[in-house]
Amino acid sequence: MKNHFVKAFLFSALLFGTISANAQQVPAPETKSVSNYNYHDAFAPNFYTKNGTATRSASGQPGEKYWQNRADYQLTANLNDKTSEIIGTETLTYTNNSPDKLSFLWMNVDQNLFKTDSRGNAVVPVNGSRNGARGEKFDGGHKIKSVKIVSSVGGKSVEKEAKFEINDTRMKIVLPQDLNANGASLKVKIEFSYISPKYGSDRTGVLDTKNGKIFTIAQWYPRMCVYDDVRGWNTLPYQGAGEFYLEYGDFDVTITAPSNHVVVCSGELVNPKEVYSLEQQKLWLTAQFSDKTVVIRSAEDVANAVSKPLAKPTLNWHFKIKNSRDVSFASSAAFIIDAAKINLPSGKKSLAISAYPVESAGSDAWSRSTEYTKTSIENYSKRWFEYPYPAATYVAGNEGGMEYPGIVFCGWESKGEELWGVTDHEFGHIWFPMIVGSNERLFAWMDEGFNTFINSLSSVDFNNGEYKTPATDMHQMSEAFTRPSIEPMMTAPDGFKEVNMGMLAYYKPSSGLVMLREQILGKERFDTAFKTYVARWAFKHPTPDDFFRTIENVAGEDLNWFWRGWFVNNWRFDQAITKVKYVKNNPKLGAVISIENLEKMALPVVLDIKFKSGTVTRVKLPVEIWQKNTDWSFKNDSTEEIESITLDPDHVFPDVNSANNVWSSDKGELEKDVILDNYLGNFSSTMIPIKINFTEEDGMLVANATGQPKLPLEPAGKDKFTFEQAGLTIQFNESKSEFNLLINGQTFLFTKVK
Repeated sequence: MKNHFVKAFLFSALLFGTISANAQQVPAPETKSVSNYNYHDAFAPNFYTKNGTATRSASGQPGEKYWQNRADYQLTANLNDKTSEIIGTETLTYTNNSPDKLSFLWMNVDQNLFKTDSRGNAVVPVNGSRNGARGEKFDGGHKIKSVKIVSSVGGKSVEKEAKFEINDTRMKIVLPQDLNANGASLKVKIEFSYISPKYGSDRTGVLDTKNGKIFTIAQWYPRMCVYDDVRGWNTLPYQGAGEFYLEYGDFDVTITAPSNHVVVCSGELVNPKEVYSLEQQKLWLTAQFSDKTVVIRSAEDVANAVSKPLAKPTLNWHFKIKNSRDVSFASSAAFIIDAAKINLPSGKKSLAISAYPVESAGSDAWSRSTEYTKTSIENYSKRWFEYPYPAATYVAGNEGGMEYPGIVFCGWESKGEELWGVTDHEFGHIWFPMIVGSNERLFAWMDEGFNTFINSLSSVDFNNGEYKTPATDMHQMSEAFTRPSIEPMMTAPDGFKEVNMGMLAYYKPSSGLVMLREQILGKERFDTAFKTYVARWAFKHPTPDDFFRTIENVAGEDLNWFWRGWFVNNWRFDQAITKVKYVKNNPKLGAVISIENLEKMALPVVLDIKFKSGTVTRVKLPVEIWQKNTDWSFKNDSTEEIESITLDPDHVFPDVNSANNVWSSDKGELEKDVILDNYLGNFSSTMIPIKINFTEEDGMLVANATGQPKLPLEPAGKDKFTFEQAGLTIQFNESKSEFNLLINGQTFLFTKVK
């Protein structure tokens, strides 16, 4: 298709430029725009700085040669409930699927956060923090007794001491020989211990109750750092704010606890006959087939210490979980235990389990926790991806809310809507990041934000909207979301001001996805793309680009302007109504409405036009109107007077200035339309051999020099019209019989041909 705009511009620039080629160029006076919007920034090309690779496709899916390493664990833990010490062993089978030889391994030893000289402790402010141990003085940190490489020699297992060094929350193991690429594996045996903090950065801890302590145990064993195709070894230290990035594998866990304790853990209990009474075993079986909550260990059982088949000092609890990135557990003599089955889309079943003290029981409290867990997991399994684990265990502890594969810890005092909200949020984390294994230590929004988003849908679904979350008023939230002092969402969580964590990791990314789903792509297109992202990256390690590319490719939409404005930059948003006029000053002929983008971010336009009769018309304009414009005018084919016009009437966009979103006939100025009839006709000049014919097209004055493309002219004052792209101005006289053509500092007089 021929580009008439280019031809028109060249015509004006070359033809009129030739006339003044020898004249001195007079620069146009600089004008300062009130708008901060720059469409070159908003719609800049090359958003993606890398092409697709063999490991990560340009379409956002894992590439043909995608790889990730694997970590399988055999773990034991012995809990001393008097000293809060955990003594453990770990046999790690590490498989190197990368194309690189590895001469050393890096592991996370996250309990070192609680050493007095840790980096995490050093950055805790004087007035306290969620991150850390809240000032508790104790002998914190992992004590690594030994690290050994296990090999087989002549059919016998041989253990050889390995050199290791610990730097803050990382441990480097030097291998006696390189671990080969493309599937080679080795075994590492580690003996360790540590003392649990009472409050462990709101992720692990010890809660006192009247029937005994509740131990919620996490980050308890040395865990493999991820070696990937993006950064190699991911060894950022654990400071408390940034969460985790871990490899997938199978876990076999044995926990030794006092015999009056009940232990719950990620995965499936494989020896219930050894740890529960016959009656409780029957109740477990009943729960596996019940949609209603079945109490397995009641408050009366807790009071009477009824729990175990045998009176021993300790009992061993054996659990297994497959294809998991972590494992956590809880242990207490105070636990009430109840459970119910979870129905999955494939027909498979899982089990929702709750463990809580009598202080947490109640029909408006934890007695509904299994119901909440079951419903939440069934919902997300239908919407996004089927829950992969044999059990989902919910534990009341002293954490505000913390997630692990197959088990979560939440506040023992939570009730009602608060308890539903924290249940749904923490179990939503099974999908992000337990199934979709993003790097939480770098990109908190890829787990907290995605999860907060799916929570907003789940709250509508649960029990006919019992705890339905009201839609966010984005105008009210706009300042909080985009104030200049706040960090961009892409900032690593350890780089957030702690007070900004909730906004930047949870609410802003969630609100961005709501906008994308409900205003930009539409629910069906978004849901298909989002579900595809989950399926593509289930049990894998996506990056932000993988998410962005997947949504774009599946939805069929270039969204770089949106990612750039909302996720990468902290841009503000402000649309305004600037002018309203009736065509030829007659309401029956329609109205021309002018709007402007005043801040850095571009978004689509939604506005309501209310007429004097009371009827309302909604107008939607795509974001592309801002692709090459700072302001925009459009015609509405109305046939009556307008009472008011409102931009973003439902407050779905983060507009920082609602005041300029409304025009009303009683307060707003109605611009007079320029009647073009008297300007029409043919004009010629004695100064240059050019004839110009003026016509009216679509309400605009159009100049047409014979044999040349048309130039649409914009009104610019009394009897004045411009074609700004070429710096051309036409000024008519009062009688419209003559006009001066001003270009490149020169003036040419034209007279109407009679």
